[in-house]
Amino acid sequence: MSEKLSIPTILDYFSGDQWKPLFSNGSLVQGKKLARARKVSQSKAEHLPTGDVEIVSYVLAESAHQHETIVALWLEGGEIQIDASCSCPVQSNCEHCVASIEHLIRGERLAIAFGDTPHMEAVTEGKTIDLNNSPTPTKNTGGPSFLLRIERRNNSEASGPEIYAHALAIYDGHKVPLEPSGLLLPIVTAEQKISRQREAEMSALQTLYALDLLPANPPKTAEKKKFDSRPKWMIAADEKLTDSGKKWSPDNKQWPHPDFYWQRFRHEATKALEARGWEVQFSAHVGLKPLIFRSDTWKAEMVEEAKGWFNLSAGFEIDGEHFELQPILAALLANNFLEVTEDMPKGQEFMIFLPDGRGLALPVGRFRHMLTTLGELLEYKFTDGPIKVSTLDAALLENDSDIELDVPEEIVQIAAQIQSLEKVAPVEVPATLKATLRDYQLHGFYWMQFLARHHFCGILADDMGLGKTLQTLAHMLTEINSGRSKGLPHLVLAPTSVVVNWQREAAKFAPTLKVLILQGSKRHQHFSEISNYDLVLTSYALIHRDLEQHLQQHYHLIALDEAQHIKNPSAQVSTAVRQLKSNLRLCLSGTPIENNLGELWSLFAFLMPGLLGERSAFTENYRTPIEKQNDRNKRDSLNRKVGPLILRRTKNDVAKELPPKTEILHTITLSSEQKDLYETVRAAMDKQVRQAIVARGGEAQIVFLDALLKLRQICCHPSLLNFDSQSMQDAAKAESAKMLYLIELLVTLRQEGHRVLIFSQFTSMLAIIEDYLIQQEVSYLILTGATKDRQSLVERFQGGEGEVFLISLKAGGTGLTLTGADTVIHYDPWWNPAAENQATDRAYRIGQDKPVMVHKLICSGTVEERIQQMQAKKNTLANNILDGATQSLDLNEKTLSDLLSAPEE
Repeated sequence: MSEKLSIPTILDYFSGDQWKPLFSNGSLVQGKKLARARKVSQSKAEHLPTGDVEIVSYVLAESAHQHETIVALWLEGGEIQIDASCSCPVQSNCEHCVASIEHLIRGERLAIAFGDTPHMEAVTEGKTIDLNNSPTPTKNTGGPSFLLRIERRNNSEASGPEIYAHALAIYDGHKVPLEPSGLLLPIVTAEQKISRQREAEMSALQTLYALDLLPANPPKTAEKKKFDSRPKWMIAADEKLTDSGKKWSPDNKQWPHPDFYWQRFRHEATKALEARGWEVQFSAHVGLKPLIFRSDTWKAEMVEEAKGWFNLSAGFEIDGEHFELQPILAALLANNFLEVTEDMPKGQEFMIFLPDGRGLALPVGRFRHMLTTLGELLEYKFTDGPIKVSTLDAALLENDSDIELDVPEEIVQIAAQIQSLEKVAPVEVPATLKATLRDYQLHGFYWMQFLARHHFCGILADDMGLGKTLQTLAHMLTEINSGRSKGLPHLVLAPTSVVVNWQREAAKFAPTLKVLILQGSKRHQHFSEISNYDLVLTSYALIHRDLEQHLQQHYHLIALDEAQHIKNPSAQVSTAVRQLKSNLRLCLSGTPIENNLGELWSLFAFLMPGLLGERSAFTENYRTPIEKQNDRNKRDSLNRKVGPLILRRTKNDVAKELPPKTEILHTITLSSEQKDLYETVRAAMDKQVRQAIVARGGEAQIVFLDALLKLRQICCHPSLLNFDSQSMQDAAKAESAKMLYLIELLVTLRQEGHRVLIFSQFTSMLAIIEDYLIQQEVSYLILTGATKDRQSLVERFQGGEGEVFLISLKAGGTGLTLTGADTVIHYDPWWNPAAENQATDRAYRIGQDKPVMVHKLICSGTVEERIQQMQAKKNTLANNILDGATQSLDLNEKTLSDLLSAPEE
C-alpha cells in the first residue's frame, strides 16, 4: 500500500501544537501578528519529485522588505516532519516562517502553481498526494538542478577553510556557481544564451543558509582577474567554472569545530538535500565518514563480582574497533540526547562525536532506552569500565527485552520469578508454627523466603488485620530451623503499644522462640543477653537511646512493624535504624506511602541502601516527574524497580479467604504523664475503698465502682475526669495514648478505604473524637441517647454518607443495621461480652457482603486489661461489675489486688 500525505492532514498538523516547539516563543507571537496584519502574500505549494511538499510564501516585514519563506513537509516513519527556512538574516525558524504557517491556518486560499501535472491539486481542495506512485513531473529543460561538492583544501591552497563546498546550479549540463550577491549573469554558448532562474537559485541559496553554510571570497588568481574584466552580462559556457566560484563553509560561530559539522552534514544533511533534488558529492580525500552502529556487533555480559553483586560489561565493535558503552552514554548525556531526540522516530540515527573528532551514528530508540534505564540505575554518573549492579538490578535488566545480555543461569531464574511473583517457589511451613496459614499468607511467607534466598529486602504491605505478624513469625522460624540465621537473633522494632502484641502473638503462634523484650527502666540489664535469644522486641521510642548497645550486636533479620514511623529520612529514628547491622531487613506497613514518594525512599534507604540512589537524585529522577508532572514512564520505571520488593494485598483481594469476622486486640501503653495520673488516682481510690470496707460495709461497693469509673476514664482520655484541685486539673490535660493510637488507626483505615463504626460508653469521649474528625475534615455521623431520629441517620450512613459513625453504648447497642461499614472499633472495653458482640453485630449481620474487622483498644497494665483477662477466663466478677449486680461483688483482698493494684513495670 502506498504511503499518502493528504493535505487535510497537513492542515490538521498545523492546527495542532506539534510544530510549535520548532520556534521560539517570540517568533510565535510576532509571526501571528504578521499573519493577522495580512503581511503574507503570494503563497503557493510545490510538489517535488521526491514527494515532499513545499509551501512558499512572501512575507512583508516591518522594514517594508519582503522575505521569502519555504516550509517543507515530508513523511518519515509515518509522521509529518517539517523544515522552515527564510531569506531574512535569521535564515530559519523565524517569525516570517510562523507568519506563513499562521496564514495557512487562517484559511487563506493558496495560489498554487503546479504546472501541467493534473494529479496535483490545490491545498484548500483537500486532495491527496501519493508519495510512492506519483508520476515523474514533466522535465523543464530551462530549470536548474543543483550540485553541492565538498572538498578538502590541498597543499597548493595557502589559505581558506580546511573543508569547504562548491554550490552549483546546472542548466542543461552547464554549471555555474550560486551567487549570493544576486547578480545572475546569463550563460552564453555558441548556439544560445541561457537565462538563469532567479527564484530557483534564491531558494537554493536559502537552503544553504538554513544548513549554516556561508560563502567565503576565494583568492583572486590571474585567471580570475581575467574573468572579472569581461562584461558583466555574460559568462562563456566553455569556462571551467566547476573548480572556481564561491567556497561555502560552516558558520564558525555556530560550528567552531568544522570537522564535526561536516561529519554531521554527511550523515544527516546529505539525505535532506537529496530528498529535495540536489546532488551531493564528497571528494575522495575529504574523509570524515561517520562510524555506524550495527546491532550484530553488540556484546553485553554479566559476571558475578561478589555475593549479590555483578559486573555488567557492554559495548560494540565498528570496523574491528571496540567501543565501551559507558563513555558513549556519557557523551549522549553531554549532548542533551534525551531532550534533542524526544520527538525523533526510534529508527532515526543520532550523531555524537568521539574525542578524536570522529562521528558516531547511533539509533535513537535503542540508545534512548539504554541511557534512561542505565542512567536511572547509575544516577546518570557514567565512567569507564564495567557497571556494578546488584542481583536485583541484574534480574531486572535480564527481563528488559530491549537490552540483550549474556547473564548467569542464577539471574535467569531470579528474573523469571520476578516477572511473576505468584510463581515464587513454595517452602515447607515450619512444624513449630502453631497456626494454619491461609493461601495468601502462605504466598506472603514464600515471598519472604524468596527475598531471603537472594539477599533481597522488601515491604510486606498487607492491609491491617491480614496477619503480617503471623507471616513474619513463620519466616523467622524457617530462618532459624534451616540454620541460615547461624544463631543470630532477630530484632523487631514496633510502636511502644504494639510491642506487647508481638510478645502475645509469638507466645501463641511460635512458642519455641525465646523472646526478649527490651522496654522499661530495667531493660539495660538485659543487653548483654541479646545473643541468647531468638527474637528481641523493642520500640521506636527507645532505639535511638539504646543505639550504642544495639550496634554491638549483629542481627540476622531486622523487621520494622508499622514501618511508616521512619517515613521521614531525616528523623532521629530513621537515622538510627539505618545504622543497625543485619543480614536481612523487612518492613511491615499497610501504608508504606502516606503522603509522597520521599517516604518510599526512606524505607528503602533502610532496606537496601543505594537501590533508589541518593535522595536528591531520587527526587530529580522520580519524585518530581511522577508527583508534579504525572510522568507515566517514570512511574512505570519505578514500579519495575521496586515492584518485586513490595507485596501488597488488600482485604478485597483476599476476601474469599477471610472469616466473616476477625477480632484484633490492640494493647496500648499509657503515656508517662497519663501513667502518673493513673497511679495517683489509683492509689487514692484504693485507700478510699479499703477505708469504706472497714467503715461502711456495703457502701464500699459504690466507692469501688466509682474508682473503676475514674480509672477507665483516665484510660480513655484524662480530660473526662472532673477534679476540684488545680493540680489535678492540670494533670488531666495530659495526652491520651489511646486517642493518639485511634488517630493513627483511623489514618490507616481511611487510606485503605474502610468505613468505620466507633463505639464508646462515654458520650463525652465521642465528643472528643468528633472534634478531631471536624478538625481533619473527616465526614462523620454521630448517634447518642440524645439523638431523636435514629433511623434517618442509619439510612444516611447506609446510603454512603460518612466515613465514620460514632455511636454510644446505650443508643447503639441494639436495633440498628449498619452493613455499610466493614470495620468496628471498640474504643473502651465493654465488660459484658454479649453487649460488646451486640454492638459489633450492627455491622456483622445479614446483608453484609464484606469481611468485618473488629478492633478492641485496651490500655496495658490498667484496670482495662485486668477486666479483659478476667473476661477471657469467664470470671463472674467481670460479668457483674457493670451489670448492676453490685450485691454479688466480693470485695476481698484478691478482688482489690486484681483490679486496683499498681501497674507492673
